[in-house]
Amino acid sequence: MVRLWLILMTCLMPAIVLAENDTIPSRKNFFKKTWDGALNIIKEFNNVDTSYIEPQHYHFTTTLMSTYIFESYSIRSKNGQSINFSPEARVKFGPYIGWSFLFWGYAVDLAYISANKKRELDLSVYTSMFGLDFFLRNSEKDYRIRSIDLNDDTPADTLSGIPFDGLSVSITGLNAYYIPNHRKFSYPAAFSQSTCQRRSAGSFMFGGGYTRHSLNLDYDKLKTAVSNVSPQTAEKLDSGLMFKNIKYTDIALSAGYGYNWVFSTNWLLSVSMSVALGYKHSTGNRWADFSLLRDFSFTNFNIDGVGRLGLIWNNSKWYFGGYGIIHSYNYRKSQFHTNNYFGNVNVYIGFNFGRKKSHRITK
Repeated sequence: MVRLWLILMTCLMPAIVLAENDTIPSRKNFFKKTWDGALNIIKEFNNVDTSYIEPQHYHFTTTLMSTYIFESYSIRSKNGQSINFSPEARVKFGPYIGWSFLFWGYAVDLAYISANKKRELDLSVYTSMFGLDFFLRNSEKDYRIRSIDLNDDTPADTLSGIPFDGLSVSITGLNAYYIPNHRKFSYPAAFSQSTCQRRSAGSFMFGGGYTRHSLNLDYDKLKTAVSNVSPQTAEKLDSGLMFKNIKYTDIALSAGYGYNWVFSTNWLLSVSMSVALGYKHSTGNRWADFSLLRDFSFTNFNIDGVGRLGLIWNNSKWYFGGYGIIHSYNYRKSQFHTNNYFGNVNVYIGFNFGRKKSHRITK
């Protein structure tokens, strides 16, 4: 019996070994093909026409950057009265180091850091084919009244510069867009310095976005602040400005156009504008209150926008320049209208290092 078993094993062993040898390579081939396919997709994101765009020749980059941050919020009643609020502009400065499209760094706020709560996060990913913007802003107690319009002869600067701690704003959003002419038009050349635009080109852009807004206004504090400066003005304030909290979501589809103008050797001026048709839906404190189908109304559609402007000198090794990004959002209801815009302006200088041994780009 033992001998028979040994004979069977002797006969079957080559088949078992062959089966194992066949299985292992097929698994390896499967994972290798999957990995190679993923890499090819990633490479396609930055696949360019080299007669228009010079690709990056270095692995790493380092930058010194100064960032100017601004924001404004205006509220208008149905009778036409409006008040504009904005915090003091902030300036940050710091070094950054990057690899591919990933950047790390630390920026120091050059202004006095108070105990007021304020969080800001702006993250943009630029590839030749698509882009992604994520932003988070949460601020309170550091706003000032910038102007007022009471639909009468009251001067607009009557309350200009008055501190107001009764307003808090929170905005969280994500925008994504696709660039059809990505082989000739390069967003990274203007906003992440990872390529060089060598011939002028433009492209349409299409995308979408999702944002959540929250606005809290203490009307009693507003009336007190105005009364302390001008009691007559406080008496004229429209009741349409009397709200405590606004929360709404914004789902939008966008379209726009961008153009990169190479007006001299190593110089680039980039301008783009996207207009979004956004559906705004008011929400309460509970997610269960959100229902598009139940409360759908064509009056909840509003126009938003994103604008970008960049100027850069780049010889592929060294670069310097600046760019600005501004977001604008509108929200209309029967009793009032709000408009919020925010953004930043960046000025920088930097250089690339760690030259690549080989770099293959197909046209």
